Amino acid sequence: MTGFNVNQLTPFAVGFERMFDRLEQFQPAAHQAAGFPPYNIRVNENKHYIDLALAGLDINDVEIEVKEDELFVRSTWDEAGDYFNGGGEYRHRGISFKKFTRSFMLPQDLQVLGANFVNGLLTIELERIIPEHKKPRKIEISSGEPQLLVEDTDEE
Repeated sequence: MTGFNVNQLTPFAVGFERMFDRLEQFQPAAHQAAGFPPYNIRVNENKHYIDLALAGLDINDVEIEVKEDELFVRSTWDEAGDYFNGGGEYRHRGISFKKFTRSFMLPQDLQVLGANFVNGLLTIELERIIPEHKKPRKIEISSGEPQLLVEDTDEE
């Protein structure tokens, strides 16, 4: 996207410069290209949920961090302490236990509320916080003489 100019967009894209700068810098990391771990993103009104399938891992094998506008989910599982092996040799190993880091870019108005780990499914709960000045509101329409919104300053 080099040479991308925000001004080429319609005049309706006001204040999106920061978002376009972030998109220009975005390059999928190599560790995410494989798509591990698989995840879902669910939305329910102002709540968002990220579900990551982490079969065979437990709560102590995962770490979650929010840094600036990015959410990171990392495995802390150590292959040297392979408690899935049980001292035996695998005939077939279909469940992946590789280390991973998965990141999600978050808008400024989305906050991480918490996380829950049950039966190999990690669910991260997020909520869109809408400031009062951005909530929908009715604007009163008046008739008659136009009124200035700026107070007159009479100098005497």
